[in-house]
Amino acid sequence: MVAPAELLNRIDLSKVPAPVRGAGAFLGRLLRRVLGGIFLFFFNLQCRLSHRAARIIFGVGMGLVRLAVGSVRFCFAFARGTVRALFGLDRVDAQTVTRARLQLLVAAFSLVFVVIAGRLVFMAITSDPQGTRGGGSEAVASARPDIIDRNGDILAVDVKSPSLFAEPKRLIDPDEALEGLLKVLPDLDVAEVRARLNSGRGFAWLKREITPAQQRAIYRLGLPGIGFVRENRRIYPDGPTFSHVIGAVNVDNQGIAGLEKYIDGRGLAELHLAGFATDRQQEPVKLSMDARVQHAMRDELMRAKEKFKAKAAMGVVTDVRTGEILSMVSLPDFDPNIGGNPKDDAYLNRLTTGVFEMGSTFKALSFAMALDSGKIGLNNSFDARGALHFGRFAIHDYHAENRVLSVPEIFLVSSNVGTAKMVLSLGVDAHKAFLRKMGQLDRLRTELPESSEPIVPKRWGELNSATIAFGHGLSVAPLQAVMAVNSMMNGGYLIPPTFLKRSQEEAQQVAVRVLKPETSDKMRYLLRLNAEKGTATKAEVPGYYVGGKTGTAEKVVGGRYAKNKLLTSFTAVFPMDKPQYLVLVMIDEPQPLPETHGYATSGWNAAPTAGKIVERIAPMLGVMPRQNLPTADQMLGMARQKVADRQ
Repeated sequence: MVAPAELLNRIDLSKVPAPVRGAGAFLGRLLRRVLGGIFLFFFNLQCRLSHRAARIIFGVGMGLVRLAVGSVRFCFAFARGTVRALFGLDRVDAQTVTRARLQLLVAAFSLVFVVIAGRLVFMAITSDPQGTRGGGSEAVASARPDIIDRNGDILAVDVKSPSLFAEPKRLIDPDEALEGLLKVLPDLDVAEVRARLNSGRGFAWLKREITPAQQRAIYRLGLPGIGFVRENRRIYPDGPTFSHVIGAVNVDNQGIAGLEKYIDGRGLAELHLAGFATDRQQEPVKLSMDARVQHAMRDELMRAKEKFKAKAAMGVVTDVRTGEILSMVSLPDFDPNIGGNPKDDAYLNRLTTGVFEMGSTFKALSFAMALDSGKIGLNNSFDARGALHFGRFAIHDYHAENRVLSVPEIFLVSSNVGTAKMVLSLGVDAHKAFLRKMGQLDRLRTELPESSEPIVPKRWGELNSATIAFGHGLSVAPLQAVMAVNSMMNGGYLIPPTFLKRSQEEAQQVAVRVLKPETSDKMRYLLRLNAEKGTATKAEVPGYYVGGKTGTAEKVVGGRYAKNKLLTSFTAVFPMDKPQYLVLVMIDEPQPLPETHGYATSGWNAAPTAGKIVERIAPMLGVMPRQNLPTADQMLGMARQKVADRQ
């Protein structure tokens, strides 16, 4: 075989026809010209682009230089003018001084905004140390401040908890990943998780707040595109004990109820969203609550609820001198560590959100009104020999005495007729004005977002005043009634209740005098006398000088009062010679027992329960039992002597 090179050498070009040689030469020249033109075109284009890029770079550089020079000149002129104006070198020109001061303010505000902008830019360009790849809600699920009681015990705290996420676009086999995850987390929603794994997105949550053991098991599966992020999880060490006060948070660690929501309302949520509160240690929120008192209160209320087969039980302890709430329990309650349905009955805080006709407990306000008016004294009497009629309506006494009763006797036997006549003698307008002054006709505002408006009669006549006098016809939140009774015990000051720790000096700054000091002395006498001789004898605790008032109200069912559905309450105060603490106990629909002789009224259930609570919490609060305590009459005599000495 002949090689191609040898074959070409054997060709005699002289024997090729002239036309063919001419055509070949023409095509060669044409090809050279086309290739040369293309080369020149691209070379020219590259030169032009380079020239323009050089001009742009040069222009930007010159602009930056001019900007820098201008900034330096401006700063120099600004500083020079400001210094001269501030030191009085240009005092001859008032406009220069004003201009310099305005420029200084502008510079200060500009500096603040520059710092904020710098912070935002820094957050935008830095990488996520937790590996969320910008898909999670780590800024919202940030650290919350601890919540502690008045003694420093932790009631709510954040702990780090792993959460499971996926990057669907990095998954090799979504079905294989789902199968592996179900082995560790069998409670996953298969349809929802499959949809997320096949979404092709950059980030998708699979399950929030898994256990460390589950995290380790998933990690050992070695699934690409499956990762973890450490989030802050809210933990409540006492479980349901403080549930209605502290509230709860959602999966993003945002407050949704109670004091948790109040904390967010003070600006914490905005800080989280802006990134300024992320993973920062914050000052704890210190409550007025006492964990020891709360546990004792809840324990006794649970026993009473079970013993009397009641629908619900409630209790609150307050410091009458400061308005601080030391304990608040509403049963049934819920565990904020476990998610639930907020519409359930257990989530209702009956002491702030519920409104009730308070029954005879409300008579204390009627007596305070009468004694404070100056028109009625302890020596006055009212005829209670029969029912009080208003057309077809009649007001009766539960245990009628059918005789003329003095003011203390009306209180001791809890006479509806005597109380109604006493209030009506002062007038409907005076009654309404007094209750408004005592905070009973307006919505009570505290740190808890959950509260309700009182139910006030649309048309308020004599019949309304007569029934409201003994606790029917006006529905209020129990904490409202407590606030009013506090004022009767602390010398006549209405102090808004609070769940945050407050000193007596701070309390006096928000206090409003609503009663005379002498009225407070007389009300303390009546409450103590009731524990000695009246309906509150079963709440008496030897050595602690307890006073109180019972209350039994028939509940409204279908627009009518149901005699077999009662709401009983008892207000206890101790020690009565110098009141410090108030205890309110309420039992919803208690049942009669053989040991109560078939009665379900307050004196047989709420009063003894309050006595047990006082006996347990008094030593915790520094109130020790005493001996040789004066009687109610002796206490009143000593109070009158002090008034006379001051005069």
